[in-house]
This record gives sequence, C-alpha cells and structure tokens, in this order.
Amino acid sequence: MIQGTFDSNGQLYFEISLITSNGLNLPVDTMLDSGFTGFMAINKQDLDGLNWTYIGDEPLQTAQGEARFDIYLGKVLLDEQEYEIPVFAGDEINEILLGSQWLKILPLIVNYQAGILTLG
Repeated sequence: MIQGTFDSNGQLYFEISLITSNGLNLPVDTMLDSGFTGFMAINKQDLDGLNWTYIGDEPLQTAQGEARFDIYLGKVLLDEQEYEIPVFAGDEINEILLGSQWLKILPLIVNYQAGILTLG
C-alpha cells in the first residue's frame, strides 16, 4: 500500500518509480486521473533515458476530443510490486498521470477529512 497526498486543489498524488530499460528506478510524483482510462500517460520528453519499447499508436478520447498517442511498454514500481504496462505518450501531457485502469487491480481509499489516501 502506498500513501498519497492531496494538493491544495484536492488532486490526488502518489509517488511511484519508473524503471529504465537497464533497471534503474526513478521516483516520480504522479497524479491520479480517474477520467483517464489507461494505466499511465506521460509527456514524450519524459521518456528520454527510459528506453522503453515503442509498441504502436492508438486513438484515445480526451477532453479536447480524439487524439492519437504513442504507446510504449513501460515498467513501474508501485507498492513494491513491479508492473509492465502500456504507457500513453503525448506532447501536451503536463504531468505523469495514473489512470483508472489501476482501480481494477488495486483498492483506492480516500478520506479527505481524515487526510487518508492510499492505493494498493
């Protein structure tokens, strides 16, 4: 189980690690975006040095309409467990996003009043 934090706008943040192709763990803060239906989205520039495998591109419905995103096979460390997941990469993604696909396999506990936020 990983602890998360709330920002001043009530957005949910978790620290995970991105795993490079040579096994280096890079800790990053990610925002949980329940409107995003994949596992993770990242800015293309943030892929530098990860050397993840490109697996194609795919259309995705966004708030601005349909857009095409490059898809990479990425590795992440979340709650001391390594996951190999498809990662959507685009030019206009401002933060690394965790999507609602995680909620199918990991429980999310949120209690704003008590300041409790956990995933896993």
